[in-house]
Amino acid sequence: MSAFRRTLICAGKPLVERSRLALGLVFLAFVVVSSAAAQSVRDVKPETLSLTDPARNRSVPVAIYSDSSRSPSRLKPAVISHGYGGKNTDYSFIATYLAGHGYYVASIQHEIPGDEPLPTTGSPYETRKPSWERGVQNILFVIGELKKRRPDLDYGQLLLVGHSHGGDTSMLFAQEHGDLVRTVITLDNRRMPFPRTRKPRILSLRSTDQPADEGVIPSAEEQATFGIKVIKLPATIHNDMWDGGTTQQKVEIVGHIDAFLAAKN
Repeated sequence: MSAFRRTLICAGKPLVERSRLALGLVFLAFVVVSSAAAQSVRDVKPETLSLTDPARNRSVPVAIYSDSSRSPSRLKPAVISHGYGGKNTDYSFIATYLAGHGYYVASIQHEIPGDEPLPTTGSPYETRKPSWERGVQNILFVIGELKKRRPDLDYGQLLLVGHSHGGDTSMLFAQEHGDLVRTVITLDNRRMPFPRTRKPRILSLRSTDQPADEGVIPSAEEQATFGIKVIKLPATIHNDMWDGGTTQQKVEIVGHIDAFLAAKN
């Protein structure tokens, strides 16, 4: 059992026991994050790729996170999609964790100068879908570029991670190109309905303050039928699901990701 998963054990303990464990768990959380940070300094080498998709004449900046100590033949690809208005370097706590656990991570900058802002009126699903579709094209393009540069990666194990708008983009990709994706992990996507399917595997971490639109999240019965895992974080709001969150929040998020990826399919 990894240290990240051990930080989650208290979830099923009685309240008194959880209280007694609190200080120890906070200490463990800081130890875990400190260790992960030290590992990232040693082995994870962020690299910026300035790609251009000639078919769309569009710049697609990508931040690459990889662990130089791992055998390239063992690496699996992961694509991170940021929240609207964010940057592709805003989720380094997830990117460095994944890079240290067998993934070659490409974090895409989906919005670039010159893009039209999202409409503020109308149905969010209808008005934002063109932006998600553009994001899907970005992901397809980046995967194609990775296959040229890193044909050794295990593309049958593709992982998508997205926050908010980026989570909606990831869900749309899973719906349209489910055969290309092994796993999807979202942080509080709110507009794009989850695919009701067993493939890809889906984990969604939910905030305390921003509910999803009706029909986005599968019912409890659908979750059981399709093996979809939905977890509400008890002390994390929507805007804390990035590098700017607290240490405890980031440890909890990565702990759930760690447990989900380690679980048997």
